[in-house]
Amino acid sequence: MRTQVAIIGAGPAGLLLGQLLHKAGIDNVILEQRSREYVLGRIRAGVLEQGTVDMLDEAGVSARLHQEGLIHDGAELCFGGARHRINFKELIGKTVTVYGQTEVTRDLMDARDASGAKIVYEAESVSLHDFDGKSPKVRYRKNGEWQELDCEFVAGCDGFHGVSRQSVPQNALRTFERVYPFGWLGILSDTPPVSHELIYANHERGFALCSMRSASRSRYYLQCPLTEKAEDWSDARFWEELKRRLDGEAVANLVTGPSIEKSIAPLRSFVAEPLRFGRLFLAGDAAHIVPPTGAKGLNLAASDVHYLSRALIEFYTEKTNAGIDAYSEKCLRRIWKAERFSWWMTSLMHRFPNTDDFGHKIQEAELDYLVSSRAAQIVMAENYVGLPFGD
Repeated sequence: MRTQVAIIGAGPAGLLLGQLLHKAGIDNVILEQRSREYVLGRIRAGVLEQGTVDMLDEAGVSARLHQEGLIHDGAELCFGGARHRINFKELIGKTVTVYGQTEVTRDLMDARDASGAKIVYEAESVSLHDFDGKSPKVRYRKNGEWQELDCEFVAGCDGFHGVSRQSVPQNALRTFERVYPFGWLGILSDTPPVSHELIYANHERGFALCSMRSASRSRYYLQCPLTEKAEDWSDARFWEELKRRLDGEAVANLVTGPSIEKSIAPLRSFVAEPLRFGRLFLAGDAAHIVPPTGAKGLNLAASDVHYLSRALIEFYTEKTNAGIDAYSEKCLRRIWKAERFSWWMTSLMHRFPNTDDFGHKIQEAELDYLVSSRAAQIVMAENYVGLPFGD
């Protein structure tokens, strides 16, 4: 089998890249290790920057997003028993859209099916070969038989644990990482959100986040030690702890109910450099991880796809290497700004073990400065809604 671009991974990054290339007339094949059902079963965040929404518009997969997505003009910070709203629309004239990553993935899968473009689920033992030359190959096993895919480029969109980054020689790759000493215990419930916008809470017992997937489905998180296990948290225990970390009005408005999903996610910051190795490109979680505090994970993946899709389209339509040569540098400039913002939000809102009273006072002072300074709020708003792609 032969194609122009082999895409490893059928998450949002791989599917969005495949859709944009297909619309530009560039043949591509997506290989996914897991089943379609497994990919759709992954619970992920759902705050979309305007740039991400624009890309989904460009890909022709945004009709349901515009029907069901929730436009948020701002977000609320809760500390000291009170809430403070940061009004993005008033500060910088931009908003974000809440629409679950699972729904984005579903829309992209449906578009892929409708286009007839090839996607191989349950592709086992994927391996990448000869990407340092002009004729890369991807080998995999399907239904017990070995297959080989000849291509001109490989896009590694297969996540943090995927084969793409692992295929790069160690001496060609530099990684940067910070692992945080806590996790997020999250539950999903079919209950109306406690507020029409997200609430980020800083409390002496730890961080909490009140989020949503729709007007009738809520997503809540609690900071917890990494030693905790989700099965040790009953629904009742979770709701009681959440109430302790919120302000009185939120507690009064909170509608509780049985959880339909419960899990603990560790937090880390991670960046790999560079993102191009011959004709192999890394994108999405294969290239970087951010803590979820700043809502940047899916949006950074879309940012990578923005640069990579344009680079490949330029290569095939204008016969120029300029875009692919600049891919890594352009991506990393935006990636590190998002990493900085996610690290800042995490540091601002969480309680870190071994932080002394001085550290807690500094955190309180920064929160107070943020909600009392328009300039500080503009900086937060610019970063939260997403910096421009810059090309």
